[in-house]
Amino acid sequence: MQQYLSILEKSWFELHQHYHFSEPQKVFNKLIAAYSEKQRAYHTIQHLYECLVLLESIRVDLNDANAVALALWFHDAVYEQQAKDNELKSAELFEQYLAQDLSIDIVEKIKRWIIATQKHERSDDHDLQFLLDMDLAILAASPERFAEYEQQIQREYAWVDPEIYSIKRKEVLAHFYQTELLYQTEYFQQSFEQRAKQNLKRILNS
Repeated sequence: MQQYLSILEKSWFELHQHYHFSEPQKVFNKLIAAYSEKQRAYHTIQHLYECLVLLESIRVDLNDANAVALALWFHDAVYEQQAKDNELKSAELFEQYLAQDLSIDIVEKIKRWIIATQKHERSDDHDLQFLLDMDLAILAASPERFAEYEQQIQREYAWVDPEIYSIKRKEVLAHFYQTELLYQTEYFQQSFEQRAKQNLKRILNS
């Protein structure tokens, strides 16, 4: 955990320099505490860190990189394994923490983006396309990281009967594998698509 914190702190306070949050340290502490909750195994500060590092590599391709970063910070801020409204609750938490510091347009845009991470539907919003692709970038991770990711997801679903989990998880992965273009942006299609499909195929055939 400690290896991620310095990068996360740098990212957060760069956003503060741009947006001028009224209570940057307090909100940062609350977000780190949220992503460190004991029920999480994948939706942790590791996932947040991986998304934000990826964001830095594609920052020049984004129209509003700071808004995308802020959406990433909050997209899994609320995570309860058996809930179906985590993204909505995360968007509401974002509004609760930062609405007083941001314009209405920015607040509404980021809330819409956070909620969109639930279903990952196709979008014609350029920045949202990149946000959704970053959220799924784990599927194109190294074989070792992908295996770790699968173990982390399984731990988060420890409350499900193992046999049922195995069937349902294969269904989810098969859906990803069978999607003609998993990623929405040309950048991710060219750089991530093939690796993701290889990882998915390996798991589905195991």
